[in-house]
Amino acid sequence: MTWAFLAAVVGLVLLCWSADRFVAGAAAVAHHLSVPPLIIGMVIIGFGTSAPEMVVSAFAAAQGNPGIALGNAYGSNTANIALILGLTAVLSPLAFDQRVFRKELPLLTAVTAVAAWQLWDGVITRMEALILMLLFSLWIGWTIRQGMRCRAAAQSAALSMDPEIHTMTLRRGLLWLLAGLLVLAGSSRLLVWGAVEIAQGFGVSDLVIGLTIVALGTSLPELASSIAAVRKNEHDMALGNVLGSNLFNTLAVVGIAGVIHPIEVGPEVLVRDFSVMAALTLSLFVVGFSFKGQGSINRIEGSVLLAVYLGYMAYLLSTVFGWR
Repeated sequence: MTWAFLAAVVGLVLLCWSADRFVAGAAAVAHHLSVPPLIIGMVIIGFGTSAPEMVVSAFAAAQGNPGIALGNAYGSNTANIALILGLTAVLSPLAFDQRVFRKELPLLTAVTAVAAWQLWDGVITRMEALILMLLFSLWIGWTIRQGMRCRAAAQSAALSMDPEIHTMTLRRGLLWLLAGLLVLAGSSRLLVWGAVEIAQGFGVSDLVIGLTIVALGTSLPELASSIAAVRKNEHDMALGNVLGSNLFNTLAVVGIAGVIHPIEVGPEVLVRDFSVMAALTLSLFVVGFSFKGQGSINRIEGSVLLAVYLGYMAYLLSTVFGWR
């Protein structure tokens, strides 16, 4: 059990580091190949923050542990809204352009409804997973097209890029791209192995481990990028990061895992875990919507979101350890 905990911790640390290096390398290579800054900012860096969820879920599904894959995706969505948005709002109240909210949130709500329909019969088949991947491709295409038509979005994407991207040589970029990809794969295998061993040691399901340890660990890049965005007073970016990551998780992460291995879904997923995720998604309409041009999430609302996450985690742990 000690080795399993050590593997999980080391895997998480290496996962976050390798994701950062992979994104930096990929963005630098794209920059040298004259890829528009908007594409780098919206697609490559956007993919990078969700790379841990994607790779971990893919390896978990390939190793016959689809529960970790599903728990990782839905647990990360819950953490993104309740923990990350909640914590960032507590640190600094979020004020954002209502247009960001009106575009992404209805889309995320519709995608969540599609996920509910797929979960209803207790299994996500390969065909349903392919539908998720198709929707993901359409979303990426729509996002790029919208961004290209909006000069402000292009400027924001260019400014959001790390200066390292501009100064890194092509050779160094290729090196970090390859090294990041290799370590990302290796650390994901290490994390999945540790998580499975921990689950078996405590006699809990892969799903619960995916919802807790794995989901929290793979959400660290989103947490870091959201706090960094708030510190730079880029509140729109912090919100967009969370909404975009949740779309990525619901469509691509679950889709890739489901294509690799059909996912059996227990009734507790729909009743407990998916319901919490869906309720938090809908709650954003309440806490963030405004009829004026600017929406906001204040410290009180952020504290409520954070309390919901802590309560949900406490409930999951109580099912593991039998707390009353």
